[in-house]
Amino acid sequence: MSFAMDFLPNQIIRLVQLGLEEDITKSKTIWLCASCLICSVRCPQGVELGSVMEALRLIILRRNIDYLPAANIPSETLSELPQIALVSGFRKHTA
Repeated sequence: MSFAMDFLPNQIIRLVQLGLEEDITKSKTIWLCASCLICSVRCPQGVELGSVMEALRLIILRRNIDYLPAANIPSETLSELPQIALVSGFRKHTA
């Protein structure tokens, strides 16, 4: 999944360390993270990157910043997607 990310997971960690909240908020990376935990397994420092990504998503959502407003999804797409995918997507991407 890292091919589609605008920042690599280690770069997100660096943004957190530097306190660059605006860059993190605008990043696609935390929303594209599938929480598969492969990065956590491969991390030489043992950092739970999947948990960090989930925490960042929760922080942003608690600030009522929606990454994917429902109104922006075309009706054709809504009719094609399985309902469970929509529910999990909205849980992950909206407040």
